[in-house]
Formats: sequence, C-alpha cells, structure tokens
Amino acid sequence: MRPIAQLQSEGAPAGGELRVPRHVAIIMDGNGRWAAKRGLPRVAGHRAGAEAVRTTVRAAAEAGVEVLTLYAFSSENWRRSAEEVSDLTGLMRFYLERELASLEKEGVRLELIGEPEGFGPDLAARLEAAVERTRGNDKITLVMALNYGSRGEMATATRRLAERAKSGEIDPAAIDEGMIAAELQTARWPELDLLIRTSGEVRLSNFLLWQAAYAELIFLDTLWPDFDQAVFADALAQYGRRQRRFGGR
Repeated sequence: MRPIAQLQSEGAPAGGELRVPRHVAIIMDGNGRWAAKRGLPRVAGHRAGAEAVRTTVRAAAEAGVEVLTLYAFSSENWRRSAEEVSDLTGLMRFYLERELASLEKEGVRLELIGEPEGFGPDLAARLEAAVERTRGNDKITLVMALNYGSRGEMATATRRLAERAKSGEIDPAAIDEGMIAAELQTARWPELDLLIRTSGEVRLSNFLLWQAAYAELIFLDTLWPDFDQAVFADALAQYGRRQRRFGGR
C-alpha cells in the first residue's frame, strides 16, 4: 500500500503545495447496500464498515488531519429495526474491545458528540472509559457522533443561551454567531473544513448543519465499506484544488 502523501500528491495541482484540511467529517453510508450486493446480512456490511473506519483513521493521521468526525449513529437511527439497532450497538462494543489498545498505541484521542447515554449505562460507561484512556493522545482526534442530531444540538445550544439571558448573565441583544458556535459540542475543535458522504446520497441527513456552513462538500458513489486509503487521498486532493472564499469573491 502506497503512503497517503504520495497518493495525495498525484492529485495535487502541478507545482502546488498540498493543502490538508484540519477537520474532516464523514457520513459513513452504504453498509447495507454493500451487504445486499453480496447477498449478505446487513450486519456483515456494518462489520466491513468498521474495517473502513480503522483504515480511514490511520490514513487521516498520516495525512496530517487534526480532527476526524464520523457519523456513527444518528438520533434518527432508532427508527431502524430492533435487530439492526442491536447489531450496531453490539458492533460498537466489539470495536471498543478490539480497537482501544490500537487507538491508544497509535496516538488517537477518542472524543464523543451526541447523547451516547441513550445506549444504556453499560455501553455509555465503556465509551467514557475509552475517552478517558486516550485523553493524553495527540496525533489525531477521532470524534464519534453517537445518537447525534444537528437540529437537536442547535436546540440545546439555544436553550442554554436563553437560560443565560433569563438569569441576566448575558444580554439577549448581544447573542451572535460566535456565542451560538461556542455552545455547540464541536466548539473545542477547529472549524469543519471538509465533509464527505459516501454511497451516492447527496444530503447532510441532520449532520453538522451549522458547522458545514462553509465546509467543502464531497459526495462519493463509493459505498462506505469500500472507502479506502486511495479514495480518501483523492478526496483530500479534491479539497486541495478548491478555492475557499467563505462568501467573498
């Protein structure tokens, strides 16, 4: 397997420097379709998707990405069948048990957004223990969005500001974009630079709606279990070729 820096450089502009996004987010979509194409149960697709997570974390760290945020379980995923929800939560337990030592060894710091307590006290405690165990790592931050919904996140941020205004701590007229952003769960990390979605779907599905306002968006036909180092490198190269104006000319 070739180094990701080489794969990136092959897609970079001639004579241009590689511009690496500090914060990348991915909507990991297509596990079910990947399994269906192979006549396998959906859980097999989720297991293959977990392998893609491992590959992507390593590739992102090698490329110099500081924060990688993965949409692992949305607040809407509870609408899926009880069997599939059970498969997904079981896979999370399995991933934690198998990968935690590797995350720690490779310098990956695990963080969470969303409401992981919704998975019950046992899994929530395991997740928090994993966060604590990797707290000192600094090669890359892996943010897992678990039981996460962006609209809910913004509603919570708004309620907090309303409570502060009601108590007299802040003037309602002083509330601005910066104050709202500071109340979001992602406030402690760099702003989102690049958002990728796999499987050919072209929507954000209630993921990082505020944070994606000026992020570069890349939608890929690749199913998530097939997302590998080369596909990721190509997405980074696409990002590097784009001109970011943030609303300016």
